[in-house]
Amino acid sequence: MTPKPDAPSIDLHTCDAAVSLAFSILGKRWNGMILSTLGSGVLSFAALKRGVPGISDAMLSDRLTGLAEVKLLTRSVDAGPPVAVTYALTTQGEQLLPLLEQLGQWAAANLERPAENEQDTTPAEKK
Repeated sequence: MTPKPDAPSIDLHTCDAAVSLAFSILGKRWNGMILSTLGSGVLSFAALKRGVPGISDAMLSDRLTGLAEVKLLTRSVDAGPPVAVTYALTTQGEQLLPLLEQLGQWAAANLERPAENEQDTTPAEKK
């Protein structure tokens, strides 16, 4: 089927590159949880760590730096005393929240988690 002459032309290579770029950032473990946690507002490092259970300090620091580099969040330092560092979503980061929610809903409805520790057996052996 050929596209209609009036239909806008979509460059699939550009679209694929953009999606690949998005997943190179959002596909990193913890990034989605960090962004989602920051959806509740400005948070300190300690509050973020509590909101993302299981992440190490070093990994959280690394992920926050990466997300700040791509302008999805900002890091603010209040010289204090005491010194206070907080993190907040940028407008671009806030725009991701509904997309992450939709992706989560789609995944819950359409994807199955791989079975853990399931042995490869035939149906007769599974009694």
